[in-house]
Amino acid sequence: MLASRVARAAFSSSSRVLSSAPAFLPHPHSLPVQGFVGAIGNTPLIRINSLSDATGCEILGKAEFMNPGGSVKDRAALGLIEWAEKTGKIKPGGTIVEGTAGNTGIGLAHVCRARGYKCVIYMPNTQSQEKIDLLKMLGAEVYPVPVVAFENPENYNHQAKRHAERLENAAWVNQFDNAAGNRACHITTTGPEIYSQTAALPGGLQAFICSTGTGGTLAGVTRSLKDLSDGKIQCWLADPPGSVLEGFVNRGVIERGGSSITEGIGQGRVTDNLQPDVELLDGALHIPDSKTIAMIYHLLDADGIYVGASSALNVVAAKELAEKLGKGSRVVTILCDGAYRYQSRLFSRKWLESKELVQHIPDHLQKYIVLP
Repeated sequence: MLASRVARAAFSSSSRVLSSAPAFLPHPHSLPVQGFVGAIGNTPLIRINSLSDATGCEILGKAEFMNPGGSVKDRAALGLIEWAEKTGKIKPGGTIVEGTAGNTGIGLAHVCRARGYKCVIYMPNTQSQEKIDLLKMLGAEVYPVPVVAFENPENYNHQAKRHAERLENAAWVNQFDNAAGNRACHITTTGPEIYSQTAALPGGLQAFICSTGTGGTLAGVTRSLKDLSDGKIQCWLADPPGSVLEGFVNRGVIERGGSSITEGIGQGRVTDNLQPDVELLDGALHIPDSKTIAMIYHLLDADGIYVGASSALNVVAAKELAEKLGKGSRVVTILCDGAYRYQSRLFSRKWLESKELVQHIPDHLQKYIVLP
């Protein structure tokens, strides 16, 4: 009890000097953790200094790239495998099968290695080579397949389901519509972490915003923050081009069309993860690729933060939402993963030119386009 009072006092002290040198706080990972899975979660909030100073707001990114597998999807991977274990869908030595755009697959491959399972991944063949190579290095069996709509039986998710059904002792973990494995882990971990990290700060937390693919992070964090704050914390969706969710949240319509450079976010339907909590959302922001690519380079240059396109989109959205809420507001978003999983594209002049994005990167930042 005394230790917890000391920690709270130290946290209160540190919040008053957030922009300078905070007082030392024992981190949950200061003591040894139980293997790979023990290191998942309890990620820090990073103040985005350049944007916070420029706007007069506090713009904070939850550093999910610091999870041991390198992304926010480590949380879902662990939640999905624990669901399969608890429900008896898999036994020791079995196989986990999933359809994923990459990061969930990487998280699953890590956790499968740690738990002694085999891992099979189906993914769209549009994903970066870095992700495919990493999955193979982690021992996963990888099947890149053509991109087709979810309604098509050859969609990568349906192919994964059929693969699992052909095997003995195998589980398709169904990240998009498995709320008990995906959404639930964010209700019990990510949301409460964000709330506890901001509750003692002056003024607390005004809003949370992030993009979504499966719906697990957005829905779980939204449900958690709404419950913990008695509805006071606003929760918003950030949406890339090609996704139908911004129109659904803001106007109640499904509008299809377009595409985005982002990977693993955006959606053509309301998933079972998102469905229970979509009515809790306070709004949605559409973020074009031109702003996303510029933010990737800005964060690298101004803040030394090297993140991928989905993280950059989230930061653009957090800045715009903070400006909408006014000076002094505090907004949290998700820094999903690092740019190293996409660097052959995002820092390639040829690729940027093919997407007509070079002109959106300010001249003084084009020095970072180092690949041909």
